[in-house]
Amino acid sequence: MYIKPLFFVRLLLVTQLVFNFAAAQNKIFPVPGGNEKQLFFLQRTSNTNTIVCELNYKEGVVDKEDPIHVFWIRYQEKGQTEDLSYIQRKFAYGVKTRQIGENKYELNFVSYKKYKMYLMQSSDKQFHVYTTINKKPAILTRIYIEIKGGTFWSPNIEYVEVTGIDPTTLLLIKERLKI
Repeated sequence: MYIKPLFFVRLLLVTQLVFNFAAAQNKIFPVPGGNEKQLFFLQRTSNTNTIVCELNYKEGVVDKEDPIHVFWIRYQEKGQTEDLSYIQRKFAYGVKTRQIGENKYELNFVSYKKYKMYLMQSSDKQFHVYTTINKKPAILTRIYIEIKGGTFWSPNIEYVEVTGIDPTTLLLIKERLKI
């Protein structure tokens, strides 16, 4: 079976990062894998349930009207996948998209419009989500949210850690953001 080199490197780096990070947090966070459409995932302190953002295809091509599908992997239950609820999609983890070019989209979470991400097709013909990490362009692989109290509608977010791969060096990079 042939595995694309960038995908393989990305998978190894993400796996290493998550296990190192989980050990540092004294929590075990599973790494979602085996999904070729997966772009990045989001985890938070409250539990190991994971939000996955993947490419959304329509008739074999990326759906221009709705290019991102966001769903849960409910590790705390039976590991099943589940779509976001209406409230989660409209107020928390839903992703807004706007086409800004051929195979290029601007993305942001509905809960935090300031953080911009870009879905683009790279030179390897694969789609990736790009963002800025440490003032450098990066392929986004993971977002981790550290929550300390607050309420359902207004959680107290201590920091957000974004992790990605430098597309030039293929090195792992991450940054903690205060929001």
